Amino acid sequence: MRVRKSLWAVAMALVAALAATGCGGSGSGDSGKKTVTMWIYPVILDEATHRAYWDETAKAFQAANPDIEVKTEIFPWANRDQALATAIAGNKGPDVVYLIPDQLPKYARNIEPVDKYLDDAAKSDYLENVVRSVTIDGRMMGAPILTSAATPLCNKKVFEAVGQETYPTSWNDLLAMAPKFKAKGYDVTAYAGDVKETLNQTFYPLLWQAGGDVFSPDGKSVAFNSDAGKKALKFVKQLVDGGYVDKSLLTTAPPAEQTRIAQNKVACVYHLPVTQLEKFWGKDNVKVIPHFTETKQIGYGTVGSLSMLKNAKNKDAAGKWIAFATNAENTKKYDLASSFFSPKKSTGALYAADPVLGEQEKQVSSSTVGPLNEKARDVQGVLAPEIQAALLGKKPVEQALDDAAKAADPLLG
Repeated sequence: MRVRKSLWAVAMALVAALAATGCGGSGSGDSGKKTVTMWIYPVILDEATHRAYWDETAKAFQAANPDIEVKTEIFPWANRDQALATAIAGNKGPDVVYLIPDQLPKYARNIEPVDKYLDDAAKSDYLENVVRSVTIDGRMMGAPILTSAATPLCNKKVFEAVGQETYPTSWNDLLAMAPKFKAKGYDVTAYAGDVKETLNQTFYPLLWQAGGDVFSPDGKSVAFNSDAGKKALKFVKQLVDGGYVDKSLLTTAPPAEQTRIAQNKVACVYHLPVTQLEKFWGKDNVKVIPHFTETKQIGYGTVGSLSMLKNAKNKDAAGKWIAFATNAENTKKYDLASSFFSPKKSTGALYAADPVLGEQEKQVSSSTVGPLNEKARDVQGVLAPEIQAALLGKKPVEQALDDAAKAADPLLG
């Protein structure tokens, strides 16, 4: 497995290696085989298990397609866009690459839609919200292989300590319970407000629950400063001003191990994964609840897909590999190994016997990846500091969101 500390060094070494061998993308080597290269990232946390999975999957594919050789490279998550963009610019990018939805608009001009490489049965097998998450201008820009649902997770030990027998299902529930938890020395929830945190897992779920969205329907302007956006931010400010959350997390992003969450001092969170909380709380103490409800019940959930780049030298070979790697059987194996959920209907529930993941899995259909807009990350860059300013009391909520909108709209052209 090729995991390096320096992504720049990785990118440069790979580009140099490809240049030295005269290949960039798939082609035919000395053996006469077509070669498909794929870049993937540590979806399965254990390195050896992840490497073995793709080696075995490639071996099975090659047995059925002896004229095609698959070469898989596994890279770190950190700065992956820099490495990929550098490789694409030098025409040394892979044929196939793992992407999540907010990357798709950015690379859309470099992506070959996968629609024609997936048969009708495969396409109709995907969940509707999953298809939307990878579709731009009516074309699928990736073949989904996993999905998730970032539902609220509550600490049973904290609820027992406070004597709270019911769990929150809405904003009103959280606010009503908050004083009781505070009186006992606990935070009712946590809000990760540092500007380095992704809004997909902090503010945007609340925005969607309030009935709002980040962009206008045509994507040409932002819409987060709507009444729904103001309602969502005022809700967070109520939690902050009431002393119901750890205010230090508004300006810092310490490792979770160093927070009150790990100290079993927080009732519920929705921005951390199950696997991490189980280490702090113990699996038997993790209670999964549905996405919170305000105007609507909705929350964040990612979708991982395999996309083909336009520089692939043999698109048919790359397309065959994508179709094989993301078929129902392989998707199920990959998702079980990585503790993600299936984007396909035919696989059924993968975790029905698991009291934690099984409950989260039920929320996949009410999860969203958020806006597919090329400037989504840039907009987060100007919105996050304004949200932080409002929560710190430096600006009124309305002014903070309006100032962010003024800075964001020019980014959209």
